[in-house]
Amino acid sequence: MAGSSHGHTPAAWTGVTIAFIGFCVSGAYMVMAQPLGFWAGMVITVLGGVVGMVMRAMGMGQPKDAHAVYENAAVRTRPATTPEPAGAKS
Repeated sequence: MAGSSHGHTPAAWTGVTIAFIGFCVSGAYMVMAQPLGFWAGMVITVLGGVVGMVMRAMGMGQPKDAHAVYENAAVRTRPATTPEPAGAKS
């Protein structure tokens, strides 16, 4: 995934950070046995996903043509190299 810069965008970082904060809030309130706080944390977690999608729609995410699917298709369309003869030295 590192080769395609998967997730290295402001939209991804912001969405994941907000979702992580929501997860921490939910976990803390679950331990404290406070259902209202738990559900508030779950709302924050979902909000992180919504914020990430909105930021991606605003152009702060990874462009569609940068995905690995397109890279693999480009590799397949390149002409194949001819193999060296069996007795050739490198």
